[in-house]
Amino acid sequence: MFGFWKTWKALEARGIMGINRRNADYVLKYNKRSLYPIVDDKIITKERAIAAGIHVPELYGVISTEKEIDNLNEIIGGRNDFVIKPAQGAGGDGIIVIADRFEGRYRTVSGKIISHEEIEHHISSILTGLYSLGGHRDRALIEYRVTPDQIFKSISYEGVPDIRIIVLMGYPVMAMLRLPTRQSGGKANLHQGAIGVGVDLATGLTLRGTWLNNIITKHPDTTNAVDGVQLPYWDGFMKLAAGCYELCGLGYIGVDMVLDQDQGPLILELNARPGLNIQIANDCGLTLRTHAVEARLEALKARGSVETVEERVEFVQEMFGHIPAVEG
Repeated sequence: MFGFWKTWKALEARGIMGINRRNADYVLKYNKRSLYPIVDDKIITKERAIAAGIHVPELYGVISTEKEIDNLNEIIGGRNDFVIKPAQGAGGDGIIVIADRFEGRYRTVSGKIISHEEIEHHISSILTGLYSLGGHRDRALIEYRVTPDQIFKSISYEGVPDIRIIVLMGYPVMAMLRLPTRQSGGKANLHQGAIGVGVDLATGLTLRGTWLNNIITKHPDTTNAVDGVQLPYWDGFMKLAAGCYELCGLGYIGVDMVLDQDQGPLILELNARPGLNIQIANDCGLTLRTHAVEARLEALKARGSVETVEERVEFVQEMFGHIPAVEG
């Protein structure tokens, strides 16, 4: 017991945030329960983002009832690729990514061939709440399939890599690139076997990665280095993430974004309870950074001033950026 206590105190000294602290000091403190539907429902998030002029994957259609499943052909139209998602899903569950058509059927991004009837059955399962938070009845959305920027070709296996930035009261505090692997089935979900790679807030340069709770420097499938990669449009990603505070009103969120080869940075979704593995990927604790932002907010409050998105990004890049890359 003494050894555990000593280890925990050492982690605490490094600013490592545990789930209890995250929930009590940040999620409960900064996130009003009444605002959760804005981020828990991907359709509402998308509608709010579009109204605010923020780029998101195009929404082709929404299916809310079993009867509306008959509209699927009309929604898909002549498109060969698209994505089907549960509006209130979590962790990537329930998502089908169609990459092409084949002999009257559909080919998923992993190469599996499925029929139109199988897609309809899957949508019906979504509507029943099979993949939703709390098992509540849900809606299915059909949207544009993101094509990852070519920069990710050597460090990702199938699927779409995404960028997660944790934001406190409009201030980005930590960033991570999530890379799909063969084990994760092409999904950028750490719990399913994707890689989390730390990102320097100031430069957008990738640091070392974490895979299945192990520190790594190379992708297990491509064997290429995951550190030292310069992410393009980095300041744009930072400003997009910072602006999501005004978009949803929640003070502590994870902002998930992608880089499409044709459309550039797009916001995928927001998360009111972002996970803590991002600390492992960055070899850095969240608490020291969140405390610095809270001190900044107190100082601004005393002066009766607030900062713009650009000023908030400039502050965190100066305060938390320029982390030296970790050698493997």
